[in-house]
Amino acid sequence: HVQLVESGGGSVQTGGSLRLSCVASGTTLSNNCVGWFRQAPGKEREGVAALYSGGGDRLYREFAKDRFTISRDKTKNTVFLQMDSLQAEDSGMYICAAEGPDGGTWYKFGGIRVGFAYWGQGTQVTV
Repeated sequence: HVQLVESGGGSVQTGGSLRLSCVASGTTLSNNCVGWFRQAPGKEREGVAALYSGGGDRLYREFAKDRFTISRDKTKNTVFLQMDSLQAEDSGMYICAAEGPDGGTWYKFGGIRVGFAYWGQGTQVTV
């Protein structure tokens, strides 16, 4: 049974920073592509950043470039999303997801389609 649990969200002023964590059980995140997504009220869920297994390539959506950093701690089976220079439009529920062996909900990061099969419940970010 795979479980992803996010934490680190909260309320922050414009220009502030937050570090989100996604801890996994039942799967080894370093073997999967892991993505961060967000969803604001009334809007569709959108991808924020992805960290690929193997070479560990990082891909970001345009709005996240130069402000957000996705990283991984293999020893803790955890993926992080460091968010700096936060703006009001960054508010929303931030959700991490991991690639599954048989596909899942498909998203494209940097031209590569990934099937995300495992999803967390999310952590709320308010700016």
